[in-house]
Amino acid sequence: MTTAIAWLAPVCALVGILVAAYLGSWVLKQEPGSDKMNGISIKIQQGAKAFLMSEYKLLIIFMVVVALVMAFALSWVTALAFITGGVLSAAAGYVGMHVATRANTRTAYAAETSVAKALTVSFRSGLTMGLCVASFALMGLSLWLILLVFNGINMFDLELAYQFTMDIAHEHIGMVEGFATGASAVALFARVGGGIYTKAADVGADLVGKVEAGIPEDDPRNPATIADNVGDNVGDVAGMGADLFESYTGSILAPTILAVTFGALGGYFIGGDLIWAIVVPVVIAACGIITSIIGLFAVRTKEGADLHKALNRGTYLAAVIEVVVILCIFLIWNSQAAAAQPVWLFGSVICGLVAGLAIGKITEYFCSDHYKPVHKLAEAAETGPATVIIEGLSTGMLSTIAPIVLVALAIIGAFLCGNMAFPEAAAGNAIAVGLYGVGLAATGMLSNTAITIGVDAYGPVADNAGGIAEMAGLPEEVRDRTDALDAVGNTTAAIAKGFAISSAGLSAISLFVSYQATMHNYLPEFELTLTDPLIVAGIFIGAMMPFMFAALTMGAVSRAAHAMVEEVRRQFREIPGIMEYKAEPEYDKCVGISTTSALHEMMMPGIIAIVVPIIIGCIDPAMLGGFLAGAVATGMLMAIFMSNSGGAWDNAKKYIEQGHFGGKGSEAHKAAVVGDTVGDPFKDTSGPSMNILINLMTIVALTFSPLFITIQVLF
Repeated sequence: MTTAIAWLAPVCALVGILVAAYLGSWVLKQEPGSDKMNGISIKIQQGAKAFLMSEYKLLIIFMVVVALVMAFALSWVTALAFITGGVLSAAAGYVGMHVATRANTRTAYAAETSVAKALTVSFRSGLTMGLCVASFALMGLSLWLILLVFNGINMFDLELAYQFTMDIAHEHIGMVEGFATGASAVALFARVGGGIYTKAADVGADLVGKVEAGIPEDDPRNPATIADNVGDNVGDVAGMGADLFESYTGSILAPTILAVTFGALGGYFIGGDLIWAIVVPVVIAACGIITSIIGLFAVRTKEGADLHKALNRGTYLAAVIEVVVILCIFLIWNSQAAAAQPVWLFGSVICGLVAGLAIGKITEYFCSDHYKPVHKLAEAAETGPATVIIEGLSTGMLSTIAPIVLVALAIIGAFLCGNMAFPEAAAGNAIAVGLYGVGLAATGMLSNTAITIGVDAYGPVADNAGGIAEMAGLPEEVRDRTDALDAVGNTTAAIAKGFAISSAGLSAISLFVSYQATMHNYLPEFELTLTDPLIVAGIFIGAMMPFMFAALTMGAVSRAAHAMVEEVRRQFREIPGIMEYKAEPEYDKCVGISTTSALHEMMMPGIIAIVVPIIIGCIDPAMLGGFLAGAVATGMLMAIFMSNSGGAWDNAKKYIEQGHFGGKGSEAHKAAVVGDTVGDPFKDTSGPSMNILINLMTIVALTFSPLFITIQVLF
């Protein structure tokens, strides 16, 4: 009966896919506007598709090579799970981008009528992406778990063959980890590649178009404007979707791995409690898809109303319903369990959910143009670019304090609730049960991933709609409406990144503990202690990794942007009549520069993130433990700092463009554009890649742990 509940996950995932198909078809049926608007949209579609196809060709080669290594070093099932995770992640990103690149012109046309209609079109496009990400991830992961873990446990009598059953389950969960590894690998390449693409184009459009030529960012005379709009889709839609796909997968898998690991190695979960502990994470995620669909109906607004409140209503409604549903799940468990008091685990989930919502509000405070930090940053622009950059760095650093404290409190609270849920195990100093609560906190934090992505992914659609309105020469009030949508989108994007970063920290801790327990079980001498110089060295090397990763990705954007700036300047200089609207810029040249640069530059950071943990693990598994601890700590801080600094710089520029401190074209505006240019790779390339980095390195360590054990035993 209990394992049958696991089938709720693929069923709800199927419902999510069907609703996504309906929403996507509804968006595509909307009026696309004039031929000129549709022509611009088609150029964006072609550029985005060409980039993704080129990116996926490289990823196929990479995935095949890694899968062959896994098949040889681990098992063919692990390799197949790895490919499944990567393919589903890429598929979700492609579907979301396909709809988004067609929703842009439809949103622009809807904005001619009202901002409410434009919000409906853009949000439904975003939720199409959100439901695809959550449903594809849950469908793939739950079917692998049912095939390899849930059914395997159900085949045996837990009272008579408990250990034998759990040995098999522990072996099989290692194969399922391949799914998460594939999702994380694709996410890293998609986020980095898309981030380099979009920021190279954005920098060229801003520095040469806005600052040097004095024309709007999306002016049709700007050669980089099509590349910029393409970048919004490949970076902030496809890249962001892959990012949340891997975070969502990790948040579901982390507590499941802990339950199986400690069920097999420590026997802390007994009988029916064990099955519930393994099944509950996917059931929570399944309910999250349904509550996200319900939240759709709360997102509506009227002309002149607060757009952010309209989007928040959907998020909060989904969260409230999810809390009620999760409570019911644990009450059912409580009524059937003999030893556990799993209602306490409801407290663990709430710790994660509340921390996630609070981190979202804190992110909004530091990034939204409604609050003091952004106003102060805009004011700093009056004294030039240097003070804008200094103030933005300070704002980002300050913004790390509250989220880190909240994550720490969530860890402590979820741990204590986990201990209360399994009092007998806790009395025996079984740290596993408390950490299971921490894993569930990560699941709760991202349980409503579908609507979180929907609120985020609508932003690039609105941004593209504004670009199309500018290039097609639509009335000023249309651009005002799309700008209002875009400004809110910048904040919602920062909030989504906050959720992803925070959940990555909680998931990484759970995966790290599973790695430690697995290694200790097979290598009794394995111990993580600060008196071991190799472990201390590992901590420092791990702490360095996010900085090296940031340097590589920021440098990649700089090099790509340099080529873009030179190309835009060349066109202004060599093509007569551009500024007088007598000649059309060579948009395809800029699209080509972004594509080539992104594909070339994305490979090294992604390969390093996978290869370095494997090399260190082969040298010394305990050193790898220290490496992961250092990487998780600094990675979270760097992610929050860079994402929030970038978001604040962006909205400070938009705040000035609304008419404050001199408005568009003023010296303060030019200074803010420079700050935003620095912030672009902060918030859209390096910052959001950090949470993928720490998740990927942790899951790689856990997936390849059998190889490390074999090497240690043999040598």
